[in-house]
Amino acid sequence: MADGSSYNVKLYIYDLSKGLARQLSPMMLGEHTSVVVYGEEFFYGGGGITSCFPGGTILGMPDSIVDLGNTEVPRDLFQEYLSSLRESTYRPEKYHLFEHNCNTFSSEVAQFLTGTKIPSYITELPSEVLATPFGQALRPFLDSVTITPSGDNGMNGYGQL
Repeated sequence: MADGSSYNVKLYIYDLSKGLARQLSPMMLGEHTSVVVYGEEFFYGGGGITSCFPGGTILGMPDSIVDLGNTEVPRDLFQEYLSSLRESTYRPEKYHLFEHNCNTFSSEVAQFLTGTKIPSYITELPSEVLATPFGQALRPFLDSVTITPSGDNGMNGYGQL
């Protein structure tokens, strides 16, 4: 990198049920993740790739934050990368609650920025839930669910691409 700048990368983790899933069953823990870098929070949902100020989604502040390290990827290169993802892999119609969601997006973006994916306990949770009889019974309903945690300015966060 030409200027030697380094940017901190964080994973924001939200419990979508605000504790209810944890009380009912650890297998039903619903977590939403996003990546915070360059002073902006980036996430994927039914509306595609969106961004907002950190903590600016309708979900409020995250339940936990994981430091993923630093990146030397310049912001403009990252914006180009996100544009290519938006046009191909992470279009709104490709969203799927269990197989192609905010967590797969966060993991791919973290890999691009830091060389490390997000913790596997988050990305493996959907498979664990669906492997249970309860998960199989709920699958038709869950397949119809789309999560779109809009930023503080609707789907047009200040860094909307």
